[in-house]
Order: sequence, then C-alpha cells, then structure tokens
Amino acid sequence: MINEKICELRNKLNKSIIEGEDYAIIYKISIELDDLIAEYYREERDMDSHQALGIS
Repeated sequence: MINEKICELRNKLNKSIIEGEDYAIIYKISIELDDLIAEYYREERDMDSHQALGIS
C-alpha cells in the first residue's frame, strides 16, 4: 500500500543522496515523497474521523 510506496521512495531518495545524484533529481524524489507522506496522513485523518463518527 502507501506505506510500501513511501519506503520505496525513501530508499530511492537515500540512494540518490549517497550516490551524489544531480540536485534536481533529489529534489524531485523528495517532493514525490512529501506528497505521499501527506496523502498517508490525510487517509489516517479521514479514517480517524470516520471511526469517531461510527462510519465504516
């Protein structure tokens, strides 16, 4: 799921940094990772809201 995608992108970002990739590539991966993390937290928030309201 989204957790797996986050882990994959995090690993890709770390590898790019270690290998000294171009800054533009590192930045692009970082933005993609930020977007996925934001999506993860939105989904968590929505799930918590639904549970609080008793919606499945």
